[in-house]
Amino acid sequence: MGQSEASGRRDTQALLPVTQAMELRNRDYHVERPLMNQQQLEELGHRTSATRTYQWRTWFQCSRARARALLFQYVPVLSWLPRYPLRDWLLGDLLAGLSVAIMQLPQGLAYALLAGLPPVFGLYSSFYPVFVYFLFGTSRHISVGTFAVMSVMVGSVTESLAPDENFLQGVNATVDEVARDHFRVQLASTLSVLVGLFQVGLGLVRFGFVVTYLSEPLVRGYTTAASVQVFVSQLKYVFGLQLSSRSGPLSLIYTVLEVCSLLPQSVVGAVVTALVSGVVLVLLKLLNDKLHRYLPMPIPGELLTLIGATGISYGVGLKSRFGVDVVGDIPAGLVPPAAPSPQLFASLVGYAFTIAVVGFAIAISLGKIFALRHGYRVDSNKELVALGLSNLIGGIFQCFPVSCSMSRSLVQEGSGGNTQVAGAVSSLFILIIIVKLGELFRDLPKAVLAAAIIVNLKGMLKQFTDIPSLWKSNRMDLLIWLVTFVATILLNLDIGLAIAVVFSLLLVVFRTQLPRYSVLGQVPDTDIYQDVAEYSEAREVPGVKVFRSSATLYFANAELYSDALKKRCGVDVDHLISKKKKWLRKQEQKLKRMQKTLQKQIAASEGTSVSVQVNTNIRDMESNNVDDSKARPLQGVWFPSRRAQGKS
Repeated sequence: MGQSEASGRRDTQALLPVTQAMELRNRDYHVERPLMNQQQLEELGHRTSATRTYQWRTWFQCSRARARALLFQYVPVLSWLPRYPLRDWLLGDLLAGLSVAIMQLPQGLAYALLAGLPPVFGLYSSFYPVFVYFLFGTSRHISVGTFAVMSVMVGSVTESLAPDENFLQGVNATVDEVARDHFRVQLASTLSVLVGLFQVGLGLVRFGFVVTYLSEPLVRGYTTAASVQVFVSQLKYVFGLQLSSRSGPLSLIYTVLEVCSLLPQSVVGAVVTALVSGVVLVLLKLLNDKLHRYLPMPIPGELLTLIGATGISYGVGLKSRFGVDVVGDIPAGLVPPAAPSPQLFASLVGYAFTIAVVGFAIAISLGKIFALRHGYRVDSNKELVALGLSNLIGGIFQCFPVSCSMSRSLVQEGSGGNTQVAGAVSSLFILIIIVKLGELFRDLPKAVLAAAIIVNLKGMLKQFTDIPSLWKSNRMDLLIWLVTFVATILLNLDIGLAIAVVFSLLLVVFRTQLPRYSVLGQVPDTDIYQDVAEYSEAREVPGVKVFRSSATLYFANAELYSDALKKRCGVDVDHLISKKKKWLRKQEQKLKRMQKTLQKQIAASEGTSVSVQVNTNIRDMESNNVDDSKARPLQGVWFPSRRAQGKS
C-alpha cells in the first residue's frame, strides 16, 4: 500500500509543471535530527577500535602453499604458459616476434651508437633483457629492448665519465678506441646492474606508485627534449664529423655550435648516404601506412635498408674511396658474463636512479595502455621487478639499460601478438644473428644507422603539437611541459628531470594554496547549485551561505581559506569571537558578584557559613551553551533545605 502511494505521488509530480513540482518536492522534503558532538555519536553508534592487521607478519610465514603462491606471483610465465592456446595464438605470436626482431636488429645496432658503445652491444641488449622479461613480465604486448631515450641517457653518462680526451695516445694524439670502448662497456654494464637493483628494490617494497609523480605532460615534455638530444647526437654521423665529447649544462648548445662551425669539413659521402637512406626509410614507412590493411606484416624497411646499404658499401668501397665511417668488426658469438665494478658505483648511483625511474615510467605507461585496450591488468610493482631483473641480468652479460619501445610495441600488437611468446621469438631470432650473421654487417655505414634513428624520432618529435592543445585545455600542464623541455635541453637529461619533478610538485602545492573559492546559489527550477559570480540567474538560499573551495583544507592553506571565507560570506568571525569572549568575561564577573552577595546574605540571616557553588569556568559556560541560558542565571547555585540545615 505504501509503495503504491509513493508511486502515485511520483506520477502526480511528473505531470505537474516544473515550478510546481519543485515547490511540492521542497514542501515534502524535511530532515530533522538531534545535534550531537563526537562523544555522543560514538556512544550512540557503539564505536569500537578497529582490529589492526599486521601485513608484515605474513612475510615470514613458511608453507608450501605460500612458496607456490610467491613463485607464481613473481614468475608469471608459470601461470599463463601451461594454459597457452596454441591454435589460437601461436601463429600470431610467431609473426609478431619475427616482425619485432626485424625492427630490433637495426634499432639495436643504431641505439648502441647513441649509448656510445660498439654496435654489437646493442644486439646483446636486444637478446638477454627481452628473454628475461618473457619470464617475469606481466604485460602481454610491450616490446622490451633498446630505446632511444634510454640510450641517449646512457650515452650522456659514458661520454661524461669516459670522454675521448682521456684516451689520447701517441704523437698525433689519436684516440685509443679499444681502451675507450672497453671502459665505456664496463660503465654501461655496471650502470645497468645498478638500474636493475633500484628497480627490483623499489618493486619489492611496492614503490610502483612513484611514477605517479611523473605526470603525462612531464613525461611527454621530457621525451620530446630527449628526442632533440638524440637528433643532435646523430649529426656527427650524418656529416661525418669528429666532435669533442661534452656533457653537463649547455652541452647540447655547444654541440650544435660546434657542428655549425665544422660543416665545411663534412664528408660528402656520409651526407649523401644519410640522405638517401632517410628518403628510402620515409618512403617505405609511407608505403606501410598505405598498405597496412592488406599486409600480414609490415614491410621491414629498416632491415631492407640496412642490407642494401651494407651491400652497396661493400661493393663500392664507401670507406676506402669516400671516407664513410662504417660499423667495423662485429664479433660472432656471445660474451661471457662479467661482474660489475664496485668502484664505479659511487659515480653512477645518481644516474642509475634517474634512468630507473624514467625507464619504468615509459614501460608502465605503455603497458597500461595496452592492458586497458585488451582487457587485462598490469601490476606496476611486478612490472618494476620484471624490468629490474631484465636490466640486472642484462648488465651481468654486458648489456646497457633498456626499457620498452613504442614503435616496436605497436608493431607487436598490430601484427597479431597476444603474449610475450612474441618477445621470446624475437630474442631467439636476435640470438641467431649474434651467433652467425652479425659479422656480415661490418661494412654497414654509420650514417645509415643515424638516418634510421632520426626517422624513428618522428613520433616523439610530433609531441611538439602538445603545445597548442595544452594552451587550449590546461595551461598549468603546458607550463609543466615547457619547464621540463627547456630544463632538459639546457641542463642535460638528469638535472632536467630533477628540476621538472621539483617544479611539478611545487606547482601542486601552489594549486592547493591558491584554489578557487566561490559562493553557490540555486539555479531556478533545478536542484543545481553554481557560482553566483558566473551564473547571473543563480540565487542564494535566504539565511544560508554555501561556500565552496576547489582544494582540500590543510595547514598550508588554512589561513587563506579563512580569509576567503570572511570576504565571500561577509562575516567577520574574529570580531564575533572577540565579542563572545567579552560577553563571557562579563558573565563570569557577574556570577562572582552574585556569589559574594549570596554568601553575605545567607551568613547574615542564618549565622552560619554556607557553601555556595557557582560555575565560573568559561569553558564550562561555553559547553553549557550560556548563550541560550539567560533564563536560568542562577544555574549551578545550591540552596540547602531547612531540613538539611536542622540536621546539620
